[in-house]
Amino acid sequence: MAYQQDGYTVTRHVCPRNCYDACGMLAYTKNGVLRKVEGDPAHGYTRGKLCAKGYSYVQRVYHPERLKYPLYRSTRGSGSWEQISWEKAMEIIAGKMLELQERYGSLLPVGLNKYSGNFGVLHNAVEGMFNSIGPTTQSIGSPCWSAGLDAQYYDFGAYTTSDPEEMGKAQLVLLWGVNPAWTAIHSMPYVYQAKEQGAKIIVIDPVYTTTAKKADLYLQVNPGSDGALALALAKIILANNQLDREFIEEHTLGWPEFCDYLSSLDLKELISLCGQKTTVVEELAELLGTSKPVWFWLGFGLQRHTYGGQSMRAINALAAMTGNIGLPGAGVQYAHQDTWIYSGSIKNFQSNTGNPVPNRYVNINQFAGELAQVNDPPLIMLWVSCRNLLSQDANQAQLLQLLSNLELIVTVDQFFTPTAEQSDLVLPTTTHFEELDVVSSYWHHWVGLNEQAIKPYYESKSDLEIAQVLAKTLNSLEPGLSAFPCEASAESLLDGEFNQELYNLLGITHWRELEKGPRRANLPKTAWENKVFKTPSGKFEFFSRRALHRGLPAMAELKPGLKPGAKYPYLFLTPHPQHGLNSQFSNLEWALKVNPEPVAYLHPVTAKQKGIKPDSMIRVFNEKGELTVKAVLSIEVPPKVVLCYQGWFPNTDFNVNRLTGTTLTDMGEVATGAKGMAFYDTFVDIAKI
Repeated sequence: MAYQQDGYTVTRHVCPRNCYDACGMLAYTKNGVLRKVEGDPAHGYTRGKLCAKGYSYVQRVYHPERLKYPLYRSTRGSGSWEQISWEKAMEIIAGKMLELQERYGSLLPVGLNKYSGNFGVLHNAVEGMFNSIGPTTQSIGSPCWSAGLDAQYYDFGAYTTSDPEEMGKAQLVLLWGVNPAWTAIHSMPYVYQAKEQGAKIIVIDPVYTTTAKKADLYLQVNPGSDGALALALAKIILANNQLDREFIEEHTLGWPEFCDYLSSLDLKELISLCGQKTTVVEELAELLGTSKPVWFWLGFGLQRHTYGGQSMRAINALAAMTGNIGLPGAGVQYAHQDTWIYSGSIKNFQSNTGNPVPNRYVNINQFAGELAQVNDPPLIMLWVSCRNLLSQDANQAQLLQLLSNLELIVTVDQFFTPTAEQSDLVLPTTTHFEELDVVSSYWHHWVGLNEQAIKPYYESKSDLEIAQVLAKTLNSLEPGLSAFPCEASAESLLDGEFNQELYNLLGITHWRELEKGPRRANLPKTAWENKVFKTPSGKFEFFSRRALHRGLPAMAELKPGLKPGAKYPYLFLTPHPQHGLNSQFSNLEWALKVNPEPVAYLHPVTAKQKGIKPDSMIRVFNEKGELTVKAVLSIEVPPKVVLCYQGWFPNTDFNVNRLTGTTLTDMGEVATGAKGMAFYDTFVDIAKI
């Protein structure tokens, strides 16, 4: 419901990036041009404020290097790109798909690799179009949150979160492996609110982050040892008898077994593994044992280790044994999909071919490795959407080898990313100011509408439009091949995505009511407030038979994890930068001023041992490859850690995933269909140049 204000046309939006905050936005346009972007004060979580990335969207929309037209090169590696029409682009793509179908008897040689570049509901049209033509090869899983989701599933039966506003009611806020001062800034007011009311703020992280600097107590835990720390805390709390016996007896399953297991553990070993002093761990245990409610916020970083899921389960157990579940201001917060209950019909336009063969799914975290083993039929063509996999995927060398063997690579993006550079055909796509859509959050409970504020930039098209024009082209060449609705409007498809359950949750009768402002879902403000869990027992499960049946430990057992060796003695951490989101935004002028070049952060002790001076160039290397970067000395990282922020630096060959392998996490298959990626179990050595 666009309206006029001070000569501007104002429209409502929600930032669709893969981010906690999913910010409500207002776009101000004049004469069809986006002039400025501000926060939407009607959004009850983001409350009219944006991060620096959000305020810079005008620069992103009108960036001089934004893609304007379809680009094609007939000879890969030639560097000679030709502007072509959409009609020609679709003829090339559809022609190749049909030729592969004729050659191999199916469309399984055609692949799709798509993830989280845009969380708008209608962007699922990409999967819908692929599903509409019969069996193809598609990526499955998630590089982001898989192990953590499964951990919540085994213990609670589902993953859900309290309203972030409830944090202000806590007596103790435990921020474990999360840096909201960088990655979820709209939650920081609730952290401060809790502190102003007397709560202690505790941060546990291998890196002395901006959030850690605001804490009352900071523990610089050894990377990957979070489970050992949680079990040490649990063992001390048990010894001190600081348990919530009523909660344990009435609302949990498997406490006697877990209690016996805790008793068998050696406290000194646990404390040694996590690199802490006994007095510090005892101090934190005393705070946990005597404070209630305690708000546990578990970040994505701590589950990006080989045994990340087990670490998460150990922290869950810590919350349960102290009764910090189902109370206002308490609970274990990780992520949710309670507002993602769309019908999913846009994905499920079944093929008209009647072919009973299912899609062939490949773990997104081992995409190149798994496909290298697939020859019946092999992958020949790849479609990449909502991703920059050459910047974000592990084991870049293997991925480059896979791509070099393909006959056609199509990338849909707004910029000429490293993935686009390796492609044969690049299609320009719209921003969320140029299309209609709906966006939910995996953190807060608000849902909002993206109105179309401006016309598509030059010849860019939305993922939905691209899916429709490809389906139409395929059907013109082979009538009836695609069942995707080529003429359906975005409005009618949103009608199909919304169901009565979602309308009831939002308290509306039609999604058009979101034009008046975003709506908070009618979810409990306190997760698990009725103490009824979605496990088989209906209780919190210290002992999970579902985990046992999947070959996992039934309980949160100690798993020390991988260790560096003599050849590669340093752990390589690659978290998100403050001013980028995966590989997005980092190519904007303002972001490059803040982060003009990639650097490696080293502890001064490490640098001295290696003879490395501040700002000197160094090699970071392992058996996978090497990086040449500038060294920055910082006491914020531990001595045995090399830290490089991941992302995309245009006009450089820097890529942290030259060094990352394909080690998987212990969990993830239930929630996302495949195990997660242990990005943070990568080991390197360093040398001065």
